[in-house]
Amino acid sequence: MLGRWGSTLPVNRIQSYNVQDRYVRHANFDVRIDPNVSPAQDAQFRVRPGLAGASGTVSFESVNFPGYYLRHYGFDFQLAANDGSGTFAGDATFRQVAGLASASWASFQSYNYPDRYIRHYNYVLRLDPITDAQGRADATFRLTS
Repeated sequence: MLGRWGSTLPVNRIQSYNVQDRYVRHANFDVRIDPNVSPAQDAQFRVRPGLAGASGTVSFESVNFPGYYLRHYGFDFQLAANDGSGTFAGDATFRQVAGLASASWASFQSYNYPDRYIRHYNYVLRLDPITDAQGRADATFRLTS
């Protein structure tokens, strides 16, 4: 049986490690972390196998905009429609690794820029190299239901 939004995959939220009342969300196709997200679906994603096809990778598909994924563009994040290109697939694919600030959490390493990770900076999602403790905390997340 299909879920409410057309898939049987579980719905996840992506919680910030160092600002734990904030979750990754899209707003006007920009991506940031916010508390008390409304509508709630703006902070809900399905974790799909990585669009680039590499083993052990993931992509994050929006629940309320099926076919739209979190992707980096110029190292900033946006919610964008999958255009089927190799560039899009690479930009929307991440390797889930042990959290850089806490191994019981997770960090997401870029598939096409493996020296960079998803992190928040001033509550906005970016793709950055991580060089210090603040960066490690900003680049650590937990998938929750």
